[in-house]
Amino acid sequence: MSLRRVNVAILVLLAVAFLIIVQRNLLNLNDFLRSENPDAVPGMILPFESEFSPELRPDLVRTGEKIPVVITAAEERLGAVVAAMNSVYQNSKANIVFNIVTMNDTVDHLKVWMTKTKLNNVKYKIIIFEPQLLNGKITKNPQKLDSVKPLTFARFYMPVFIPDAEKAIYLDDDIIVQGDIQELFDTSLKSGHAAAFSDDCDSASAKGIVRGAGNQNNYIGFLDFKKEAIKKLGMRANTCSFNPGVIVANLTEWKRQNITNQLEHWMELNAQEDLYSKTLAESITTPPLLIVFYKHHSSIDPMWHVRHLGATGAGNRYSPQFVKAAKLLHWNGHYKPWSRTSSFTEVWDKWYIQDPMRKFHPVRKHAGDK
Repeated sequence: MSLRRVNVAILVLLAVAFLIIVQRNLLNLNDFLRSENPDAVPGMILPFESEFSPELRPDLVRTGEKIPVVITAAEERLGAVVAAMNSVYQNSKANIVFNIVTMNDTVDHLKVWMTKTKLNNVKYKIIIFEPQLLNGKITKNPQKLDSVKPLTFARFYMPVFIPDAEKAIYLDDDIIVQGDIQELFDTSLKSGHAAAFSDDCDSASAKGIVRGAGNQNNYIGFLDFKKEAIKKLGMRANTCSFNPGVIVANLTEWKRQNITNQLEHWMELNAQEDLYSKTLAESITTPPLLIVFYKHHSSIDPMWHVRHLGATGAGNRYSPQFVKAAKLLHWNGHYKPWSRTSSFTEVWDKWYIQDPMRKFHPVRKHAGDK
């Protein structure tokens, strides 16, 4: 009996030891995957959970070079994403693949919209964003925390979402494309440049600069030049800023320069030292991009990023003829085309597709949708 008990005890100990080894291996899975994939982002569980679009009818499949487009889909702005994608797809014959970055609780709603409307011909991949990725990288100030939207940082992680792509386009959700996205994708980037942006001093949008919220067309409007970490960079405060709502990215160069790691570094430093300008009116994603890409980025054709349509008085700044000629319109600012007060809403309405689940309602159309 005593020998049998010893044997049982040994088996129990072996089983416990085995479970401990398995647990440690699971906990270290992330480290293992990072070592296997040098382009992985620290702290990120790989691979991202993703789901591809259903197989399309053969006669509807577009061929040729793939154009990866990254766009985010927040539940409360899902109608905006749909309108943006519809405008991109309908104005081009290119082989577009949408990489839609969203949260778990939005996936089912998004899939219904993609499969039960005319978007069912579109190629897409749904990517789940993990908010814990931002731990230690954004402010803990409760007064500022409400304005932090995790998905706005998705553009920093493009090479992780689409690791096989050499080039990609990032689009904010409050845009409408009126030109052929192939033209934007063909934007030429200078040697050594990982991204192209539209400068805030360009001729098309400079007159739409947000006033009363700091000097929003140069670096001093986004960064606190009194902070030592900013001073040490030797950047000129009056350097023209750029808007990251539209990005053409060379992802090969992005990975080579470890752009994502650089951006995370400045996010973490800002969380500790509050480096951003106190007059900053909008994007908290812009400051780290301005630092990392200081005088080291290419330019987008100004007509491919006509912005400030969401600012006060945008209807007086742009003529209907100019808006019609623009290749891409961006309603950055407080007033969105699906809300009560905005300029050129009729342009956005043209591309909006009604929600088959009837959850999202443009405010102006709410009564008519009931």
